[in-house]
Amino acid sequence: MTTPRARFGLQFSLIARQWRRVMQTHLASIGLTDTTWVPLVHLSECEDGITLKALALRVGVGGSSLVRIIDSLERDGLIERKRDAADGRAKQIFLTPAGQSRVDCIRTELSRFEETLLIDLSDEELEAMAGAFDRLQRRLDAYESNAGAEAST
Repeated sequence: MTTPRARFGLQFSLIARQWRRVMQTHLASIGLTDTTWVPLVHLSECEDGITLKALALRVGVGGSSLVRIIDSLERDGLIERKRDAADGRAKQIFLTPAGQSRVDCIRTELSRFEETLLIDLSDEELEAMAGAFDRLQRRLDAYESNAGAEAST
């Protein structure tokens, strides 16, 4: 018999992939693709703007791939690029009011989707899971930082 610790990593990965796939299918049914909605949602969490490099890390794509997406979002009037006040060579990416409106629609759809899937989980269960996810995220961040530091030595 496999222990919960032995099953956890694979089960977590499979659930995360399935969650994302089902969510993407749902959002695609209303005209939202993951190449556009994911960067927009991340941008909405960065009121002071964000660099392309930092956004690429959050979104999980390469910078060159993200440039094309950002160009498209800018043409659609959903984002804008502004010179960084602290470093005139760098540009920060910001949501426009139209972009924020789109994010509001995305969040509404995400809430509907999550409500359906989480219907039989109590707030206490969700809070416990979210707390565990936060702890895992911090450990993963530290692991990546240490791995990067070890690789550069």
